[in-house]
Amino acid sequence: MNLWKKLVLTVLSLILIMVAGVCAYGIKIYSDANTTLNDVYAGLDRKSSKRETAVNIDAQEPFSVLLMGIDTGDLGRTEQGRSDTTMVVTINPKEKKSTMISLDRDILTKLVGNDSEDKLNHAYAYGGATMAIDTVENLLDIPIDSYVSINMKGLKDLIDAVGGIEVNNTIGEFELDGTIVPPGKIHLDGEVGLAYARMRHEDPEGDIGRQRRQREVVEKILQKVMSFSGISQYQKILNAVKDNVKTDLSWDDMIDIQSKYMNSLKKVDSLQLEGEGQEINGIYYQILDPTNLYEVQTKLRGQLGLEPNEQMQAQDISNYSNYGNNNNGYGTANNNTGTGSGYYDQNGYYVDPNASNGYSDPSTTNGY
Repeated sequence: MNLWKKLVLTVLSLILIMVAGVCAYGIKIYSDANTTLNDVYAGLDRKSSKRETAVNIDAQEPFSVLLMGIDTGDLGRTEQGRSDTTMVVTINPKEKKSTMISLDRDILTKLVGNDSEDKLNHAYAYGGATMAIDTVENLLDIPIDSYVSINMKGLKDLIDAVGGIEVNNTIGEFELDGTIVPPGKIHLDGEVGLAYARMRHEDPEGDIGRQRRQREVVEKILQKVMSFSGISQYQKILNAVKDNVKTDLSWDDMIDIQSKYMNSLKKVDSLQLEGEGQEINGIYYQILDPTNLYEVQTKLRGQLGLEPNEQMQAQDISNYSNYGNNNNGYGTANNNTGTGSGYYDQNGYYVDPNASNGYSDPSTTNGY
């Protein structure tokens, strides 16, 4: 599991831990937490096309949450960003089970609201949380009831909020983006901790080694949070979360999830939705196998108490046939010039007019 996946799940866990801590510590922290959740609350003016009526969390109905890790908020990046990690969690309290599926960032799919086909993670760049939700909803053929997103500054702030972490840097001293990470057993603050978790090229094990360090960092954060026993410590976490997290889950929703759904989160089935790597017009995509996609759609629909949708099977096959044709024009510079806020230049780079330098390359992983 990469850094974004673990970090987003950590934040979801932290929010629920905060709710439990709030209930334990009373009125003062309750007020602070309520204020924080008001800060992170970002409701959306949308209605799911897959539900006739909104899900009722208070009534313990099965529901889904879209989790996104956004590659902005630090290292001078102030643009809209992309959802470098996208996961969907379905929670069924009656079955006391949850399903978590990770969606590859490079999946070629329809961007709902942009009248185009492109990489999945570009949906957020073009239309924020709303387009990302609508796109994932269309791809998986399930209603997306809520979302939680965190930007990459969240990791740095969480490390600082827990007072730093202790790690053992066995690689030796290295530098990343101007930050030096010393060798050996060291105490990391947020800035150095982010560099420790992101570095890849100087690790003899490459991405495998990086993933190991990322797991180490996130696990150390969780260990510290789980050991908290005072109001002031919870307040530091609340302050770290409020500037880096957005969600449309209300305070009442949080209370209901913590009190009525926690048993469902103890058993989580993990799935990975990825396809076959294919280069189209010089750009790398993941092309989903229609049989596998339909199996995933059916499983998730069942988790939400919905019947299989056989019409989607034909649609999945049709999309696969279209996407698999190298002459279809995907990845060209004039692709995706619909209602989005950006466009592609002649080199295939995404141009975001809101970015400080105007550019961000959607084909890179930005260290994650």
